[in-house]
Amino acid sequence: MSPIALEQENHQRDASFNKAMHGKSSQEQGGMAAMFRKDKAAHQAAVDEYFKHWDNKAVQDETEETRKARRDEYATLTRHYYNLATDLYEYGWGQSFHFCRFAFGEPFLQAIARHEHYLAHMMNLKDDMRVLDVGCGVGGPARQIVKFSGANVIGLNNNDYQIERATRYAEKEGLSHKLKYTKGDFMQMSFPDDSFDAVYAIEATVHAPSLEGIYSEIFRVLKPGGVFGVYEWLMTDAYDNENPHHRTIRRNIEIGNGISNMEKIEVALKAMKAAGFEMEHNEDLADRDDAIPWYWPLSGQLKYITTLGDIPTIVRMTKIGRGLVHNFVGALETLGIAPKGTQKTADSLAIGGDALVDGGAEKLFTPMYLMIARKPAQA
Repeated sequence: MSPIALEQENHQRDASFNKAMHGKSSQEQGGMAAMFRKDKAAHQAAVDEYFKHWDNKAVQDETEETRKARRDEYATLTRHYYNLATDLYEYGWGQSFHFCRFAFGEPFLQAIARHEHYLAHMMNLKDDMRVLDVGCGVGGPARQIVKFSGANVIGLNNNDYQIERATRYAEKEGLSHKLKYTKGDFMQMSFPDDSFDAVYAIEATVHAPSLEGIYSEIFRVLKPGGVFGVYEWLMTDAYDNENPHHRTIRRNIEIGNGISNMEKIEVALKAMKAAGFEMEHNEDLADRDDAIPWYWPLSGQLKYITTLGDIPTIVRMTKIGRGLVHNFVGALETLGIAPKGTQKTADSLAIGGDALVDGGAEKLFTPMYLMIARKPAQA
């Protein structure tokens, strides 16, 4: 385990806050409908708790101490980020909170699903394997992987609201017999040693305060011979922390995506080895020679739209679409319909979106560094 200080878990506190803030909004269809059902005082508390890490802290004034403060509160930071952002994610992106590669003529949701299937394929997931989804969101990837592979998946999440939504979606799709969700901090999992045949994480372990710490915990719960597959968010070798422009891109990605501490590729590779894994495959999928860039839905490059059904989704994600959301939720805040801080949250997502595009276009950042690694059969 990494020497990073871990927050003490308090499930009763989190459940009480979830009930106060979200009430029964997890039963809404999602997106805007759910967002307007929040308790305004609890929502404001979440806004204050999340943005205390960023307000009045310019990138040029950032120190190792300020980054350490975020790492030390990684669980609270991540939990409140998703208390605020989940409904906006579902409205703008769908129920799978991740990026993907795109092929010509491929609808957006089909590309998202293919990315999930590819990970299951690379891990060789099979019927009835016991599999852990680390940081499962509202369960979009888990539902696809269950349907694709036949595995039995347990989704781990430290956000009660997302667990409620994920459970509802699994029931709706008739997958509750194959798919369960549990509350917990992925840095200090309650599962016994050697519990799972396989573990995967899709753009989730970036929220960890230490990659070596999270990979070591995953190693612990894997059975000997078990496989770990991850799509990791990382800064590339081209990233230079002494370059102010590069640092601004990294920090804006962090503030817009609830990340306490993002690392470079070399750190992730060393962390895998230090945790005890044997690497079987590692590759930056964003660096493949694709005609369509992974970040195009955020970039406003509407020329890549190939199906009419994608137009509403893609338009919502462009800079113009994000601007319309800014004005819309701002007006609703003024009228008292949307809770205070909704516009501020939407703005931070927009800042993060622009930084993701810049980081992708300049090859400074990847959201899909693929690593397939195995726990040795004999320790």
